[in-house]
Amino acid sequence: MGGKNKQRTKGNLRPSNSGRAAELLAKEQGTVPGFIGFGTFHSDLGYVPAIQGAEEIDSLVDSDFRMVLRKLSKKDVTTKLKAMQEFGTMCTERDTEIVKGVLPYWPRIFCKISLDHDRRVREATQQAFEKLILKVKKHLAPYLKSLMGYWLMAQCDTYTPAASAAKDAFEAAFPPSKQPEAIAFCKDEITSVLQDHLIKETPDTLSDPQTVPEEEREAKFYRVVTCSLLALKKLLCLLPDNELDSLEEKFKSLLSQNKFWKYGKHSIPQDCWLHVNAKKSVFPKLSAVVREGGRGLAAIIYPYLLPFISKLPQSITDPKLDFFKNFLTSLVAGLSTERTKTSFSECSAVISAFFECLRFIMQQNLGEEEMEEMLVNDQLIPFIDAVLKDPRLQDGQLFNHLAETLSSWEAKADLEKDDKTAHNLEKVLLKFWERLSEICVEKINEPEADVKSVLGVSNLLQVLQKPKSSLKLNKKKVGKVRFADEMPESNKENEKCVSSEGEKSEGSELMAEPSLTHNCSDLISPLRKKPLEDLVCTLAEMSINYVNEQKSEQHLRFLSTLLNFFSSSQVFKVLLGDEKQSIVNTKPLEIAKLAQKNPAVQFLYQKIIGWLNEDQRKDAGFLVDILYSALRCCDSNMERKAVLDDLIEVDLKWNSILQIIEKACSSSEKHALVTPWLKGEILGEKLVTLADHLCNKDLESTVSSESYFSERWSLLSLALSQHIKNDYLIGEVYVERIIVKLHETLCKAKKLSEAENNDSSVSFICDVAYNYFSSAKGCLLMPSSEDLLLTLFQLCADSKEKTHLPEFLISKLKNTWLSGVNLLVHQTGDTYKQSTFLRLSALWLKDQVQSSSLDITSLQVLLSAVDDLLNALLESEDTYLLGVYIGSVMPDNSEWEKMRQSLPMQWLHRPLLEGRLSLNYECFKTDFKEQETKKLPSHLCTSALLSKMMLVALKKEIVLENNELEKIIAELLYSLQWYEELDNPPIFLTGFCEMLQKMNITYDNLCGFGNTSGLLQLLFNRSRENGTLWSLIIAKLILSRSVSSDEVKRHYRRKEGFFPLTEGNMHTVQSLCPFLSKEDKKEFIAQCIPALLAWTKEDVCSINGGFGHLAIFNSCLQTKSIDDGELLHGILKILITWKKDHEDIFLFSCNLSEVSPEILGVNVEIIRFLSLFLKYCSAPLAESEWDFIMCSMLAWLETTNENQALYSVPLVQLFACVSCDLACELSAFFDSTPLDTTGSLPVNLISEWKEFFSPGIHSLLLPLLVTVTGESKDTSETSFQNAMLRPMCETLTYIPKDQLLSQKLPARLVAGQKTNLPEYLQTLLNTLAPLLLYRARPVQIAVYHMLYKLMPEFPQCDQDNLKSYGDEEEEPALSPPAALMSLLSTQEDLLENVLGCIPVGQIVTIKPLSEDFCYVLGYLLTWKLILTFFKAASSQLRALYSMHLRKTKSLNKLLYHLFRLMPENPTFAETAVELSNKDPKTFFTEELQLGIRDTSTLPYHIPHLACSVYHMTLKDLPAMVRLWWNSSEKRVFNIVDRFTSKYVSSVLSFQEISSVQTSTQLFNGMTVKARATTREVMATYTIEDIVIELIIQLPSNYPLGSITVESGKRVGVAVQQWRNWMLQLSTYLTHQNGSIMEGLALWKNNVDKRFEGVEDCMICFSVIHGFNYSLPKKACRTCKKKFHSACLYKWFTSSNKSTCPLCRETFF
Repeated sequence: MGGKNKQRTKGNLRPSNSGRAAELLAKEQGTVPGFIGFGTFHSDLGYVPAIQGAEEIDSLVDSDFRMVLRKLSKKDVTTKLKAMQEFGTMCTERDTEIVKGVLPYWPRIFCKISLDHDRRVREATQQAFEKLILKVKKHLAPYLKSLMGYWLMAQCDTYTPAASAAKDAFEAAFPPSKQPEAIAFCKDEITSVLQDHLIKETPDTLSDPQTVPEEEREAKFYRVVTCSLLALKKLLCLLPDNELDSLEEKFKSLLSQNKFWKYGKHSIPQDCWLHVNAKKSVFPKLSAVVREGGRGLAAIIYPYLLPFISKLPQSITDPKLDFFKNFLTSLVAGLSTERTKTSFSECSAVISAFFECLRFIMQQNLGEEEMEEMLVNDQLIPFIDAVLKDPRLQDGQLFNHLAETLSSWEAKADLEKDDKTAHNLEKVLLKFWERLSEICVEKINEPEADVKSVLGVSNLLQVLQKPKSSLKLNKKKVGKVRFADEMPESNKENEKCVSSEGEKSEGSELMAEPSLTHNCSDLISPLRKKPLEDLVCTLAEMSINYVNEQKSEQHLRFLSTLLNFFSSSQVFKVLLGDEKQSIVNTKPLEIAKLAQKNPAVQFLYQKIIGWLNEDQRKDAGFLVDILYSALRCCDSNMERKAVLDDLIEVDLKWNSILQIIEKACSSSEKHALVTPWLKGEILGEKLVTLADHLCNKDLESTVSSESYFSERWSLLSLALSQHIKNDYLIGEVYVERIIVKLHETLCKAKKLSEAENNDSSVSFICDVAYNYFSSAKGCLLMPSSEDLLLTLFQLCADSKEKTHLPEFLISKLKNTWLSGVNLLVHQTGDTYKQSTFLRLSALWLKDQVQSSSLDITSLQVLLSAVDDLLNALLESEDTYLLGVYIGSVMPDNSEWEKMRQSLPMQWLHRPLLEGRLSLNYECFKTDFKEQETKKLPSHLCTSALLSKMMLVALKKEIVLENNELEKIIAELLYSLQWYEELDNPPIFLTGFCEMLQKMNITYDNLCGFGNTSGLLQLLFNRSRENGTLWSLIIAKLILSRSVSSDEVKRHYRRKEGFFPLTEGNMHTVQSLCPFLSKEDKKEFIAQCIPALLAWTKEDVCSINGGFGHLAIFNSCLQTKSIDDGELLHGILKILITWKKDHEDIFLFSCNLSEVSPEILGVNVEIIRFLSLFLKYCSAPLAESEWDFIMCSMLAWLETTNENQALYSVPLVQLFACVSCDLACELSAFFDSTPLDTTGSLPVNLISEWKEFFSPGIHSLLLPLLVTVTGESKDTSETSFQNAMLRPMCETLTYIPKDQLLSQKLPARLVAGQKTNLPEYLQTLLNTLAPLLLYRARPVQIAVYHMLYKLMPEFPQCDQDNLKSYGDEEEEPALSPPAALMSLLSTQEDLLENVLGCIPVGQIVTIKPLSEDFCYVLGYLLTWKLILTFFKAASSQLRALYSMHLRKTKSLNKLLYHLFRLMPENPTFAETAVELSNKDPKTFFTEELQLGIRDTSTLPYHIPHLACSVYHMTLKDLPAMVRLWWNSSEKRVFNIVDRFTSKYVSSVLSFQEISSVQTSTQLFNGMTVKARATTREVMATYTIEDIVIELIIQLPSNYPLGSITVESGKRVGVAVQQWRNWMLQLSTYLTHQNGSIMEGLALWKNNVDKRFEGVEDCMICFSVIHGFNYSLPKKACRTCKKKFHSACLYKWFTSSNKSTCPLCRETFF
């Protein structure tokens, strides 16, 4: 057989002989090979693949799986357990395909092993099965039928963990919704398996009798039968109803088997009491479990206690009394455990079980006195007593169970009246009531009664007075025990419920509860009614005694609860006791009679009022309950009304009235009692008076507390806001009157200060109104409340400055009016027509924005309020509401026009100056002073408001009528265009535009939401009708690409439609010009030309004549699109004709005060044409044409000069501007005309220009500049008053130097000013230099250009006086021109204010054209002039000037400022376009063009200028910059070094080397060469036989770093002398402020002097002084050595001696 004991090699799959035999067997039979096991049916042998015989099957199952499956067939429990766990792990870890191979063999293994005797194996099997399912999922389906029967049995396994694991596996395979379907699919197979196990199997067929012991076989059999029965139940529960029919036959055969029915009579559950000692082994354990509250399983265990004791044989329970006493005592003890108390369900289960068992025992033993006594006295009463002390137990519905128990006894006693049973029950009930009364009295009869106990008693009595147990009212139904002798179910409701919520405690009224008391008292059994009433009366009497004697609040509260449920005359009689005193005689007769008749009313007056009026009571709610209890005893509502009316007149305080009303609102039963009183006039009038008093409380000086008022306000609020069945709580007429009072008070709030408002009643009014609006659903608002709503809205929409309301109040007001509007919009019908609020608020808004009384803040507040309002209106179902509302705020056309007219006309300045619009009438004066107020024009406010409203409306896609959206957008554009055209808009207007942006009120947003197809047509219509701003709006829209050119084209396709010209047509065409194609322009020009030809004087000046057509022509010409020279010449000829025909139209040298605006207008257009003509016409002109242009120009300039007084008239200002423009164009023309093209000009033209016209222009304009700037010191360049400065100053930049020097300006000399300048030069300098401080850029730049031309003249004057310097006893210094230096000093102070606080290296951006901009510009220009002056001076003068600059430290200040102004990256703006491989252009490589006209580069002006000044400083004052750099702090040192090396050094080095290479300076005996790549300069000096070669090396951070001097050839010079000379050259190059060539010249001069025999100065060892270039002249009388005066001065001052440095003798 292959040897039993041989070790089988691992993995050896070849079976032994027996295996091969099995294989052959398989081949013969055609079945799957395997070994014999226990099958699914007892007759069917099961096979599992332990060994694989056939090779083809080998391949299906993984070898590891085969090994595990083989282990599962072993008998050893541990082997099976481990194998099953390993199988589960492999199912999780292996691939799905491998695991799927096991599936064909799994059902048989599962079916056998799931019934294994060992419970751990069964649990592991189910866990492994779950893992298998999770891996193979739906591939399990083909094997389901063979598995399902056993799987269902496994889920009913008696070992819970195994059953649980099987259920988990089942849920993993099928979600709950699919489980019935799966069971139905396998129903036949399941039924067969269960039937076999129940009918066919025996202990011996289930287990092998030879190997399994009998006891184990039987245990397994009983377990399988149990599982099968449970599985059968599960099958029936899970199967869908429609599937059950198909199994009918199978179930019939099962039910017909006797064996099946025998299981029910099986001996195992029967005579258990024979096998155990109940008293020793059962009851102690049961008692322990019950005492401990079921150990957390009370809800499961306790319901079975009654069935349990009912089945106990009598022999077990004897002696009965002790047994049941102990049993019930244990049961009650279970209630005292903490777990039971905290769990409602457990507590309920214990209480329910107690009463069930008690009733059962009582029923069984009725008539046995001892037992009855024990049950009532020893069990029931102590149990109730315990529960009364612990409120937590009262939630377990004990009282309801008690009530039900009593009801059942009472019902039985009533049924069997004459029976012995009834007698016994009555006796029991009597005992019960006696004992219950005792414990209740005991609880109450204490001065300091326990709160919990009192509460318990009141709850108990409350439950007992109800006729039916509330257990029957609850939702959750459970089976209820019915005792055999109770009525059958059909006659009686008998479903017991377990409540999920305890009875509400004291003071919690159900809506209609106590009304039951009267009716239900009849339903209560007489057996209960009498003792209960007696108990209540006893307790009431006891309580009132405690209240009277000891003022016990606890007893008073108890009394309140008691009366709530037992309010009868009898109880009130008891309460009154012997006090029969009548009510005070002051009461009306009606009340006195009522009190005599009704003890409740008497008690009310005698006691309750007194209690209510006690001040120290905080919570008097329970007293009000007593009052209601008393009222309940009145016979009718009218009696109650009479009592309450009487009470509120005198007796009751406000807080009591408030509580009475609050109670009425909280309970419909109480409300019904007092409705007539609430609606009555006495209460109404009292509340109106209260409102009046409260609203005027500020005016009185009451010192009452805050709470005093707040409770009264609460009362008002309640009266207004409480609605019962859509009706007001009090009479409607009184509601109206109260609201009127509130409204009047709010109206006064505006007149109070903020402090007064803080303390005012506004806050309370808000609360009241808010509650009123919030609660008034379905009620139409009355007129007074709409007025109140309007005032609330106005207070929120007005700014704080007007209303003086603090922030918290505004927030309250907002919430209040929003709640009112919310109420409005949800009303049905035509809201707008019905609502006065909407109509009046629309009118108010319209008035607010049109009255021009709003500033930005108040407009923002208004817009915010409107936003809230409209968003509230959006919620209305009336879709037209919002549209109607906006329509009513919208002004009509005449109102819009009026608002447009009221906009200040200053916007016209810029369009006029820029030639975008032409005008020939005087529409305004420019001396418009900005209003002191910051009020916004009405047009801006109105357009902003309506745009905001539109934005809200459009979000909801609300359709608006009459193109309102387009009209509003047009007006908004008008407002924005007006602002955009202003010169210097005031800050509040800028703030307005920023506000619009923040609120998203923009053209794009408005167009984005709505349909604006007609907008452009509307704008064109208005433009052609009115011109002006409307025309500019179209241009702006096209420019900002908001409108495409194709859209615009449609509107100007018919050119002739624009003629005859009106102002509107002219402005429209002018605005369109920049966007028209050449062809379109030609068409317009073709229309204009004929109109220019033959006109009378009047026609020349009219819009539809010369003026208008020339204006259009100029607009076309301005866009550079007319290249037809002949056409231009033709127009020029027309103008010359005009001059011949109507010379008086041309304003030559005349006074303009008498001239009409029409003539001024046409002159402006003529001059404008001539300027444009010069710019764009290339064809040559005839001499007569030149004469016409130049003579006219000069004549117009003279007119300009003569009419300075009229510059405030816009057209005169415009005339001055265009006249100067023409002069400027001519100057530019002649300045730029190259000599070779002058041939095409008339012969004498250039000379005439130079000799006559140019001097003529400047002799007029320079004095004019001085005059104009003298009159107004600080006017901005952009202001209209300064408009002519720009062209005038630009013209002056062309002034030639000789004309400047020959100008005859009034003498301007400063006393005490040191100067070497002649008077005319000094006057020029003193006149022009201060203008560098002038706050207008054109003036500063013009002055700079003029002074720049003069600068080279100034050093010459100092040169002539040079001999007077140099021999003083100190370091000589000479100031640059004093006028410039004093100006610089002023500027330094100004810049210190602007830049002083900013650290060096932090870049400051100066806002173009600001005040600071002008200061910085002037300062930098002054420095440019000083540096230009410095450069023009000789070396010696420069030494003197630089010494002066060192002393004043001006240069240091400049350098610090430059490093705040130069940009971190000084790249030129245009470099992005350049090719990347070139060196980028920087502000250091590009020359600065200081132009006046071009303002596009303004942001770069200051940075570029700062770089330019730094470049000049480094170039012309290198030594001084080096000195400053070396002495600066480390941070600044590094910043300067880094910046200079990166951007400036390379430029300067290149320029320095280039200047050496291109230098024309010749040295006798010295040659100089330069090498650009190595930054080196070589100098070779030769004299006689001596040859000296020096190499000068520039550093990388030139000129900051030291220049190194190295030696080349040296022939015929001593070493010491050689070193001296190298040191001298190095010193000269380091310390002299000049170029390398100048340093070399100085050094050569020094060496030459040495060879000429001049001795060195023995202090500096140099012939020529390194700084002031003087020779040694001061000789010592003793040793005859000569020294430089500067060196000696330094020697004396540093040594503090006056001796000769060499011989030490005193120096004379």
